Amino acid sequence: MMHAIQSRLLSPVGTALFALLERAWMGTSILARGVKGFLLTLGIGLFLLVITVPLERWSQVLFASCCLAMALLVKRHNTKSAILILVCLSLVASSRYLYWRLTETISTGSTPDLIFGSALLLAELYAFVVLVLGFVQTAWPLERKPVLMPPDQTNWPTVDIFIPTYNEALAIVKPTVFAALALDWPANKIRIYVLDDGRRPEFGAFCASVGVTHLTRPDNHHAKAGNINAALPKTSGELIAIFDCDHIPTRSFLQIAVGWFVKNKNIAMLQTPHYFFSPDPFEKNLGTFRNTPNEGELFYGLIQNGNDLWNASFFCGSCAVLRRSALLEINGIAVETVTEDAHTALKLHRLGYETAYLGIPQAAGLATDSLSSHVGQRMRWARGMAQIFRIDNPLLGKGLSLGQRLCYLNAMLHFFYGLPRVIFLTAPLSYLLFGAHVIAASALDIVIFVLPHLLHSTITNSRIQGRFRHSFWNEVYESVLAWYILRPTLHAFINPRAGNFNVTAKGGMTDQNFFDWAISRPFIVLLSMNLIGFTAGIVLLTLWDKGETTTVILNMAWTAQNLLILGAATAVANEARQVRHNHRIPMHLPATLHLPGGRTIACETENFSEGGLSLVLPAALEIKQQQRLNISLYRGSEEFIFPTHAVRINERQLGLKFHELNLQQEKELVQCSFVRADAWVDSWGQAKQDRPLRALGQIFRIGAGGIMEFLRQSGAEIYNGLHRNAKTSSRSDSA
Repeated sequence: MMHAIQSRLLSPVGTALFALLERAWMGTSILARGVKGFLLTLGIGLFLLVITVPLERWSQVLFASCCLAMALLVKRHNTKSAILILVCLSLVASSRYLYWRLTETISTGSTPDLIFGSALLLAELYAFVVLVLGFVQTAWPLERKPVLMPPDQTNWPTVDIFIPTYNEALAIVKPTVFAALALDWPANKIRIYVLDDGRRPEFGAFCASVGVTHLTRPDNHHAKAGNINAALPKTSGELIAIFDCDHIPTRSFLQIAVGWFVKNKNIAMLQTPHYFFSPDPFEKNLGTFRNTPNEGELFYGLIQNGNDLWNASFFCGSCAVLRRSALLEINGIAVETVTEDAHTALKLHRLGYETAYLGIPQAAGLATDSLSSHVGQRMRWARGMAQIFRIDNPLLGKGLSLGQRLCYLNAMLHFFYGLPRVIFLTAPLSYLLFGAHVIAASALDIVIFVLPHLLHSTITNSRIQGRFRHSFWNEVYESVLAWYILRPTLHAFINPRAGNFNVTAKGGMTDQNFFDWAISRPFIVLLSMNLIGFTAGIVLLTLWDKGETTTVILNMAWTAQNLLILGAATAVANEARQVRHNHRIPMHLPATLHLPGGRTIACETENFSEGGLSLVLPAALEIKQQQRLNISLYRGSEEFIFPTHAVRINERQLGLKFHELNLQQEKELVQCSFVRADAWVDSWGQAKQDRPLRALGQIFRIGAGGIMEFLRQSGAEIYNGLHRNAKTSSRSDSA
């Protein structure tokens, strides 16, 4: 592992220094081991001294100010060393805060003080452990590059393409099959299989018409995992590429991914990102699509690259390649939990196999289309990770390195954030509503210890995660999901065999805007409680004086932050209208417009979908609504002509709808658009670098808007309820 880091990541000067350190560290002589032990002991001792040494109040302020100034200075440098320094400073600030909390702030007062204070302390301990594990996981991502395939194609492995489906519409599955047919791979070394757990005749007819194999089984035992396992004895490829039925691979997918299997025979799985060309509910309902990194980008943009450094990349169920022989050695895809993908990777790692991650999007699919389906998907993930934690805990058993154990541990602990997040969202209310002191210290002492901890963690995470997660958005995501994942994780922890695999619905439509009262109920309750608490704080400041004005203000400030986070969470529940069957995707491709009479116009696509496209014309044209036109699109030197009719005309912009495409034309459309090798690369990780103050401003606008929308919706519901009651009463009086 150390040689891999040395050869891939370090500069020539860094490599030389690394070699010296490695020789000193790995030396086998008694002297070398003594030096190693001394340096390790000295480092640990200095760290413990820094976090435990008592300082007077203003000495602590000076120390914290110097550390913060150093962090702000180091943050300007775009180097791995700068990140490591920021991590060290953050760990010092957070460890010093936690040590102070454990040794000087434990409440021994009233029973409410003890109960609320203990709950907050446990939540903080959880957050600290996750923070430390997150630094281990992401501070030095590997960023693996593709390996070229050998020139002689006779040495290329055979590949089976698995496309599992259950209840998805044929219109969703078709593009994935068409894209698989266009994969750049020798025809005699690739086979495509649609694994249809719905056992639908129309799927069999479609597969026969395009020349792929339709596989079914008599039952749906173990859902997707069982579907894949049932296909293993019916197929024979050396490698297996798996795509969810809505994930459309680019033509270069196999050539990008398979080189590592040829180079390293011990690699059992290679994962690529899950890229979504449609907005998830957060992006759709908040209007942040392509402007703010979505919930999943942190995992696929950074965490998986960090896992790869430790040989701990997870299998994610789709857009991945597995080695058949290794998969058979663990008896196929894991079926003991509902997160069969991560559990499969864990089993492979226990047998000593390697996994790999390539952070290059080579497939794209549909995101969850509503908040309710998004919540359901995350509940399944949370339940599955809790199941693995119970029945195959990565801290126990053989076969894993320390780095692998820590990466798996962090992935599983992440899904236990439900209870800590609820505690953080309600902790200040214990004082504002019940007078409980959750931290037995003055408000000023709390500020001078907690502020460095929060600032350093924000600065460091912003520097590490900035391209893939903006500051404060993590709190929004967790606040939406906290209550919903709290129950399944606790249930699975107690009874790990419970729970079924549920397919995530995609491709749905929303006829009109509506506020989802059902799914938003938990965070609306929390929002209402915080509104009551903030109001109580105002009353305390104006009508009550007990010498604790600073404490009241501190808890009101905490409550105000919670209100903004919960306001943003509430805004997500305001489902935006979605009436398109096919999502429009920004894509600039050369095109040729064929006009009546044989005239052609060279132009460019602005965006398109499976149903139509938008063109940018060089000049305005006289085109009538519904006029029939042909459009040419290109794949390399090949030209494909598609019939369309005009549906939107706006000077130099022309909206076209495809007109009665046959099966061959549908295939050609997918293959000259979605399957381009560079289709998704340019838009991957291209969000603006995080700036915490700008992100805070964005959360403020969204959160304030969410609170106002909640008040408006609540007022409308109350008015409508009174109006209905009045009508009912009027009818009763008339009767």
